[in-house]
Amino acid sequence: MANDDVYAAGLLNRALDPATQPSEIQAFMRAEFDLLDDFIAAGTRVIDVGCGMGRHLVWLSARLRLGIGVDYERTYITEAVHRATAHLHFITCDATAIPVTAAFDYAICLTNTWGTMSDKPGVLREMRRLAPRPGSRLLSVFSEASVGPRREWYRQLGHVVTEETGDYLLSGGGFRSEHFSEARLRDLVGDCDIRPLAGIAHAVRF
Repeated sequence: MANDDVYAAGLLNRALDPATQPSEIQAFMRAEFDLLDDFIAAGTRVIDVGCGMGRHLVWLSARLRLGIGVDYERTYITEAVHRATAHLHFITCDATAIPVTAAFDYAICLTNTWGTMSDKPGVLREMRRLAPRPGSRLLSVFSEASVGPRREWYRQLGHVVTEETGDYLLSGGGFRSEHFSEARLRDLVGDCDIRPLAGIAHAVRF
């Protein structure tokens, strides 16, 4: 199974259940909301690439002028639509070919979603197109320090890790999730600001 198949089988629903999450992963999830609180001001337009069921945009909704979430998994977008307020909209599409022409104040891709995507440069190009101002794009990705907690998390999700490299973990169920050094991030993203997040991740602003 590829990542697309694993997500289609409902991995995200289980992964967001705190009962499956080691304490380090729970801290990472909380730190993402703190990051958004610092990063996203009131009255802004935000596009969330790989939005899943829309939890970040729903949480931000009171301060947004417009929120657009995109994800390739239709069942997640259906759930996001059920949660949406009037100024939130969700689209099923490929993150490398987003059918939106408007410009946004911010483009976000969180919870290591970018670290599970196959065409990373393509996603970055779309984020730059949709949020053209430098410093208005935000990734959160796992660092090398996340390997231990992620092994336990994936085991709880029924995806025991069978292969580990310096760049990724691969489970017996076919789930592949990458982690990043600062040097690798700068090589992939280019000019960017990187700061630690919850001890097991990086916040990357570019």
